[in-house]
Amino acid sequence: MPLRDHFRSPVNNTHSWDEVHSQWPGEIVRDLTAILPAGFRAAPKVHLGSSFEVDVGGYDLDSRDPDPLPDPSNGHTQAALSPTLTVEAELADQDEYEVRIYDTERGRQLVAAITIVSPANKDRPNTREVFTGKAAALLQQGVCVSLVDLVTVRQANLYAELLTLLDRSDPALTPTPPSLYAVTIRTRKGPKHRTLLDAWFYPMTWANSCRRSRSG
Repeated sequence: MPLRDHFRSPVNNTHSWDEVHSQWPGEIVRDLTAILPAGFRAAPKVHLGSSFEVDVGGYDLDSRDPDPLPDPSNGHTQAALSPTLTVEAELADQDEYEVRIYDTERGRQLVAAITIVSPANKDRPNTREVFTGKAAALLQQGVCVSLVDLVTVRQANLYAELLTLLDRSDPALTPTPPSLYAVTIRTRKGPKHRTLLDAWFYPMTWANSCRRSRSG
């Protein structure tokens, strides 16, 4: 069954993008269950982050008297210490459309994660930083990471930004890297115990179906 652009007409006239996204982890798990070696299990994870925004730069000095707190030493009350700063802050809560693969013979250790990128993952610099930071942390733990980005309404390339975070580059990426792609990344020990990073990067293009094309 060919993939179609579910962020634009005609598909999004009948189905919202998140309805399509939320089905993919379960479908991937079903396929993986039939092919994973014994001792490995796949599980879906879908979490929708906050959709609201606040002004990070705003601040407010609260002039109210602090509420008294009980003093356990003498039964009297004492004033609570006021914070030295009160600001509005946005703690990015990421959308997650994932499949996680565990090694059940090693205490259900996480060994791989497949992430289907959502528009919220790539719409602003801070959300992209959170996303790439999470991916980098997984790689540092020896988890194999796959990213599938079919979001046509945002142009950022999270794989390129992840490599920037790791201070690395991929010759397959052009100066303006494609915004639609699939990539799998893993770390492994090389000669003299040096950590090596392997990546398999595949740009994607939409047509009547989603055609895969390799650079080069």
